[in-house]
Amino acid sequence: MAKIDAFFKLMHEQGASDLHLVSGQPPALRIRGDMERIKYKVLDNDELKAMLYEIAPEAKIKQFEETGDIDFGYEIPGVARYRSNFFMQKNGCGAVFRQIPEEIMTAEQLGLPNVISKLASLPRGLVLVTGPTGSGKSTTLAAIVDVANRTRKDHIITVEDPIEFVHQSKGCIINHREVGIHTKSFSAALRGALREDPDIILVGEMRDLETISLAIEAASTGHLVFGTLHTMSAPKTIDRIIEVFPATEQAQIRSTLSDGIRAVISQVLFKRIDKKSLCVALEILIATPAARNLIREGKTHQIPSVIQTGKKYGMVLLDDAIMELYEKGWISADDAYLKANDKGKFRNYIKNPPADFTEA
Repeated sequence: MAKIDAFFKLMHEQGASDLHLVSGQPPALRIRGDMERIKYKVLDNDELKAMLYEIAPEAKIKQFEETGDIDFGYEIPGVARYRSNFFMQKNGCGAVFRQIPEEIMTAEQLGLPNVISKLASLPRGLVLVTGPTGSGKSTTLAAIVDVANRTRKDHIITVEDPIEFVHQSKGCIINHREVGIHTKSFSAALRGALREDPDIILVGEMRDLETISLAIEAASTGHLVFGTLHTMSAPKTIDRIIEVFPATEQAQIRSTLSDGIRAVISQVLFKRIDKKSLCVALEILIATPAARNLIREGKTHQIPSVIQTGKKYGMVLLDDAIMELYEKGWISADDAYLKANDKGKFRNYIKNPPADFTEA
């Protein structure tokens, strides 16, 4: 057993989502969104480096020594997988570990709307799950892939950095590929995937022009593609994709994207105030003809009105979803205000409205 595994055991017992180990500071856990110190000595750089190197692959250690940053997956069988990041900082090395549960929660267990489960049965197209880091995008995607795995007889390829949720092949054949170990990059894996007879492709992160371009191409050539972006709403997601491309190509991409897009799910995670748990607010855009037309014509600012009038298709605005959680008594008014897109909607619910300079 590696020395660091004791911290992972504590992390598991405390229900923490992240473990922070940094030279010059005591260890810390993130529990339900808050950082909490572990009663342990200040970590020494040499001691921490030895602890971290004990679990890292040799190739990753070499990369870390050269670049000062690495990502990889680490697993303790029967406990959990961990998304690991090593980095260099002022006082020496540091590391952050995100816990990925071994058991994949179903869409029903997560309380996801039925429309999200239905996305797993789409024959083709692009489905994007977006939100800030730590908002549960990977958990939502894992639940959708799990539905496909249980109900379809297809070939699923996931490309991640690192591999997070591990699916056991059920109705589908599933192949997990990790960037840096099984493939050079997301774009290289996507190019290869098109020759590997896939039905469904999951792209862990659509980071650059080439990856986004290949994902759109795959969705337009008969594959169902799931991907993630760090955007806060459906309109901003569409704009982010378009803006990645050179100005001379944007009109063509708008047309291609409008044909290929099937849904955009934007999510924000909240700490519940009624019990020790978390909950998620979802903005859901389904690509109806009206939504496609707005994308094609560059009128993404009108997408919220399509979402408001598309409730029968399962669409919902993020602020409406946040309001529902607030009215249930699950989240605080302050948290709702902080994470809402339209803060004016929640301003009257908080005791001391701040002078928000961003609204000046």
